[in-house]
Amino acid sequence: MSIGQEDNDKENKIMADLIDGKAFAAKIRAEVKEDSDKLISQKQVDPCLAVVLVGENPASKVYVGQKTKMAAECNIKTKDFKLEASTDQETLLKLIDELNNDSSVHGILVQLPLPKQIDERKVIDAIVVEKDVDGFHAINAGRLSIGGDMLKKAFIPCTPLGSLLLLKDHVEDLKGKSAVVIGRSNIVGKPMSQLLIEESCTVTVVHSKTKDIEKVCSQADIIVAAIGRAEMIDSKWLKDGAVVIDVGINRISITKEDGSEGSKIVGDVDFESASEKASKITPVPGGVGPMTIACLLRNTVTSAYRHAGLDDPRSI
Repeated sequence: MSIGQEDNDKENKIMADLIDGKAFAAKIRAEVKEDSDKLISQKQVDPCLAVVLVGENPASKVYVGQKTKMAAECNIKTKDFKLEASTDQETLLKLIDELNNDSSVHGILVQLPLPKQIDERKVIDAIVVEKDVDGFHAINAGRLSIGGDMLKKAFIPCTPLGSLLLLKDHVEDLKGKSAVVIGRSNIVGKPMSQLLIEESCTVTVVHSKTKDIEKVCSQADIIVAAIGRAEMIDSKWLKDGAVVIDVGINRISITKEDGSEGSKIVGDVDFESASEKASKITPVPGGVGPMTIACLLRNTVTSAYRHAGLDDPRSI
């Protein structure tokens, strides 16, 4: 093949449009601030999020710091509780009970993961459903699964909600689309599949035990990757023109130009390879990540509206 032919082939490849989650999240936060300001001025109710961090996990500390900073920008008050890594389950549950009964608090977030001595499920389900702005409580999960009018009462987990909002902003009509969700976690995979079903997509969930997983994925109009394996999905997994939402956040080692060792954040999707076949794709970082915090703040303000006896300020 000549050099000229090779250049032409590169030009003829499909290069995906970038789904800018950072920009869209800024738009969501602006809406949240507008809704918060309206509630404060009309009802004298200050939306408030309680954030509980147990231990010194570096990633969790950074994440909690980002949430607190962005909450302030949206006129959402925060109450921060930092507990020692040795904190026992009884102490944490007592704090949650106090927050459940604090009428000034509209949302409770217990940052995961928790130390090994604490049962995460017991902690999550100890939060009253009406303040479960992470959307992890069993009742919120059930409402999401039932869908329809029950969905209007639920809090939807923030990462799947953010992913859906990005999809709806970039895909004209989701009805009838074939969607594959890669991963079956309670935090992303399962709720994501239920949201897509609610949008009348035909949904398949694949995971580590799925046979011919690449073949299944290659037939999908929409791919949501949430499997936690760095750059696992490349162009061979994709149908021409597929829309790709990459939820993965993985840190990998790299060798810098000066020969020193370093690291970088990548998704579950091989971005460069996938971009040659996808029509639209989220980058990592800068895709789904910023939407997660924006949707947490959105859920918090929604909770404040509900506690004030008002309708939700925004619909999906």
